[in-house]
Amino acid sequence: MAYPELCMIIDGERIPVGHRRTHTVINPATLERLGELPLADAADLDRALDAAARGFATWRKSTPEQRSAVLLGAASIMAARAEDIARVATAEQGKTLAEARTEVAMNVNLFRFYAGECHRLYGRSLVRPAGSRSIVTKEPIGPVVAFSPWNFPINNPGRKLGAPIAAGCSVILKSAEEAPASAILVLESLLEAGLPKDVAQAVFGIPDEVSRHLLASPIVRKLSFTGSTQVGKHLLKLAADDFKRTTMELGGHGAVLVFKDTKVEKVLDTVVAHKFRNAGQVCVAPTRFIIEDAIYDEFVDGFAGRAAALKVGNGAHSDSQMGPMANARRLDAMDQLIGDAKARGAQVRAGGERIGNRGFFFQPTVITDVPLDADIMNTEPFGPVAICNAYGSEDEMVAEANRLPYGLAAYLWTDDANRQRRLSREIETGMLGINTSKIGGADAPFGGVKWSGHGHEDGLEGVDACLVTKAIHEE
Repeated sequence: MAYPELCMIIDGERIPVGHRRTHTVINPATLERLGELPLADAADLDRALDAAARGFATWRKSTPEQRSAVLLGAASIMAARAEDIARVATAEQGKTLAEARTEVAMNVNLFRFYAGECHRLYGRSLVRPAGSRSIVTKEPIGPVVAFSPWNFPINNPGRKLGAPIAAGCSVILKSAEEAPASAILVLESLLEAGLPKDVAQAVFGIPDEVSRHLLASPIVRKLSFTGSTQVGKHLLKLAADDFKRTTMELGGHGAVLVFKDTKVEKVLDTVVAHKFRNAGQVCVAPTRFIIEDAIYDEFVDGFAGRAAALKVGNGAHSDSQMGPMANARRLDAMDQLIGDAKARGAQVRAGGERIGNRGFFFQPTVITDVPLDADIMNTEPFGPVAICNAYGSEDEMVAEANRLPYGLAAYLWTDDANRQRRLSREIETGMLGINTSKIGGADAPFGGVKWSGHGHEDGLEGVDACLVTKAIHEE
């Protein structure tokens, strides 16, 4: 696999390094230098804004058939090049090839779903007396600025690009500098499929510089952001100055409630793989395992044994079950959070250490008996660590699940149908998996509550977030 030459894409042109500042992209497994990424200056950002304004003026008038054809074409292109795209993502982000292949397939399905939604941007007619007419219509909101993180370098850019394009908007994408080539390949598939060159742009740069410049422009009518709650709050303040619409998919701290009426082995078969997927660098990762007393020891013993047996290695190797973390910052965070928990009395039942001295590898980790005042109980770890604590009653377990100001994803394992219905109402979360880890899908809304953000991606809600509602009344 040849790693692509890095660039920005503005008005259909591949923008090279030239005189610009650069960011060095490295392979997190080998620390090999992959390439130099050009970082935008103010002139580049102004050019992207100008293109987005022109692109919206034309794309808003496009037909559903035109928009659908572009999305279907891009899906076909990505499906045909799935292996090459997956290998690029693994090289720059670290996840296993199996996970990267799945991510390509997710994005293909999402583009195909959005292609169908182009034909379903429905309004409605209101009942009025003869001689009067009142209708409600949906129109594209305008140019969108979208920021996506590094943990899903294919699917996150796909979400940010697909929904605005389906709605008839233009979009400026700033994806993460650590994993830029994947995002470029997604955009290039859309352009190759016939997307007008001024409808979508890809820029990279110093995050604070780029966000302040783009969000200060009246051209931009919407912000879509996926990332940490701290950064999300900052961007919301910038967007508020111009009353820009926002979709915010922010941090989480996934609660997993496991009751004694479930089958422990069946739960472990699912949650261990789900916990250590992408080295735990997943916003909806199961993180706080809230376990009923009666099965606590059995659950922890099984979890620790399975975690210790996982094969950690270069994601490009076929026998690797977990790849490296994406950057050195995540290694430092793991050391700090686990060290703090141990100092407060937590027990490390598996892992807890870095692996080797080359690459950003960390052991799959299980810690138990973690006090509530430990940092890791209150800060999203975003890494390969599972926190297990025992609880004596359903009320205590629900209280712990709802204790934090986050509410992105939660999981419930119980065979009691009444409890399933009851807790599906009581657990404060945007997405809930009951006896499953599968909480996403192209047709399912993805988003959280409380400090985990507002608005949705995916599903019809993802496209609707890029539309405005207009009421028209005639006499």
